[in-house]
Amino acid sequence: MRRGAIKWERVLQWHYRAEYMKADRPMTTVRTPPRRKLSGSSQYLEHTKLPTLMLKSPADVDKHVALEVESLIRVNNSAGVPTVLGLPTGSTPIGVYRELIRLHREEGLDFSQVITFNLDEYYPIPPTAIQSYNRWMRANFFDHVNIPEENINIPKGDLAPEEVDGFCDEYERAIERAGGIQLQLLGIGRTGHIAFNEPGSARNSQTRLVTLDPQTRSDAASSFFGDDNVPLQAITMGVDSILSAKKIIIIALGEHKAPIVRRAVEGDVTEKVTASFLQLHPNAVMVVDEAAARELTAVQTPWLVGRVKWTPYLEKRAVIWLAEQTGKPLQRLSQHDFIEHHLHELLREKGPIEVIRQRTFDALLQGICMQPAGPKPQTIVVFSPHPDDDVISMGGTLITLVDQKHDVHIAYQTSGSLAVFDHDAERHIDFMHQLHAMFGLETDLTRELDRKLRTAIANKQPGEPDSPEVQKIKALIRQTEATTAAAEAGVPEDKLHFLNLPFYQTGKVEKAPITSADVEIIATLLRQLRPQQIYVAGDLSDPHGTHRMCARAILQALEVVAAEGLTPEVWLYRGAWQEYEPYEIERVVPLSPELVERKKQAIFRHESQKDAPLFPGSDKREFWVRAEDRTKHTATIFNQLGLPEYYALEAFVRYNGQL
Repeated sequence: MRRGAIKWERVLQWHYRAEYMKADRPMTTVRTPPRRKLSGSSQYLEHTKLPTLMLKSPADVDKHVALEVESLIRVNNSAGVPTVLGLPTGSTPIGVYRELIRLHREEGLDFSQVITFNLDEYYPIPPTAIQSYNRWMRANFFDHVNIPEENINIPKGDLAPEEVDGFCDEYERAIERAGGIQLQLLGIGRTGHIAFNEPGSARNSQTRLVTLDPQTRSDAASSFFGDDNVPLQAITMGVDSILSAKKIIIIALGEHKAPIVRRAVEGDVTEKVTASFLQLHPNAVMVVDEAAARELTAVQTPWLVGRVKWTPYLEKRAVIWLAEQTGKPLQRLSQHDFIEHHLHELLREKGPIEVIRQRTFDALLQGICMQPAGPKPQTIVVFSPHPDDDVISMGGTLITLVDQKHDVHIAYQTSGSLAVFDHDAERHIDFMHQLHAMFGLETDLTRELDRKLRTAIANKQPGEPDSPEVQKIKALIRQTEATTAAAEAGVPEDKLHFLNLPFYQTGKVEKAPITSADVEIIATLLRQLRPQQIYVAGDLSDPHGTHRMCARAILQALEVVAAEGLTPEVWLYRGAWQEYEPYEIERVVPLSPELVERKKQAIFRHESQKDAPLFPGSDKREFWVRAEDRTKHTATIFNQLGLPEYYALEAFVRYNGQL
């Protein structure tokens, strides 16, 4: 390239770097991201503008980041100097905090010289509110380590409006007096925000009051039990405040973060994605699990960034990708297509072309399964994290298994009580009251219970946990709905198991960690039923969500019973929000129009979740619509690849020891 032929994007990056170097910052050359392989599947990824470390699982990410924090604290403690940390909140860093608490309790990690500055806080909100980041940090970290109270700094959400600007200025000065933040931990929002620096935040912004993006408020709705209860504003450290830290680690976990991770680390530096400003920092790194990294070029299409080892899995992935890129069925792909799309090495190493095409076609064709549990009767257990995941996610297969005379059991792992609206609970309470009155069954006890339930609901503040009695009413609503839905699918009530795992029984959106008690409940059921085949929700969308935690409890229970000689076949299904990619799918069960209708009728039995469920996620469609569209879409993809045409397909992946 001629000296004068500089791309405009590089000019923009130089401009931002020049801005970053102002204000007495030392001149630093921007480093090239490290390109070294680490142990196992951990590696710094190619083709990223921000160094990106991919680790296998959320637990690996938690331990790695906690180790970085521990190392800094121990080095500073030995030198007798304080450690200044910038801290985030939310589901992303909670595993890091739990590991740091373990290090404090079990390995003597001393936090007495640590000074902390939290990134943000909702406004207005009192520090004692359940959703307050002040309360969250104390419950999940500060109350369990020995950081002195005077060293803890959290933005105040209960300030008078006229006090906010002065507080924000003083927060910046406090960071300066502490010597600056040595290590800043961050999460990333689905809008690409860091802290509450929403799209449009300026590079030179500092601590201030901001208005929250609708997407951010929607993502927080579950914690506040509804969008309407989420504050409109927040106090946040600014982009410049964050970039002033000496080192930055930004964490992303889960499949739902994959699109924004790609924009942040591979896209241009832009105010539309404030996390992209980290590309300009001389010592910043993104740490992700495999799920969050799945859309990065080096993970999604590694053959485009360098040589790869062509395993059968990667070959299948590449050939299906090529078919999608060219819009051709598998059997019509040509040698020219492979060469034009940078797959010539695949041809050379695994060819000839007709063999490659046929291998991929056969792998998909052989996965089409009309008898998912085989021709002989078997005992099957379908594990459903919530009382409706079974019929929403694999209802067609569930009905097929029953119709083929297998002994099908459903194990509902949690009550799902959190997802019941108050007005639904009140409707059922009113029904009980009218029933008692109609048949002359009213007593002082029933009247007192009726009053107690109504008062508990009426006096509950937005986002507060339900009283134990109301939780039981809501759990009963979900249980009766699950019972009628299962009956619609052909599974009788005596084949239903409501496990009510302890980790879920917090009354709050935030759950307790999985313990041996959860694992033993599942292991006991497996010992009792001794199934030949089980189905597990294998979601990667939320690493700290209920589905992932339920799956972890099942897999730990399987390890326990495997030592006793019980090793059922394990298949994973996806929840309502995602489907497996075609290259991931190992089994599809065809659904006829009639079977889809039966599945839909079973979903309809979950009346409290119909029309507008309490926690719909980012997809506002009703569950039955999502379920039908997803299975039809999978069938369409198979048809486009040149495979037999079906009305709908439910997809599964065999568990191979990884989740």
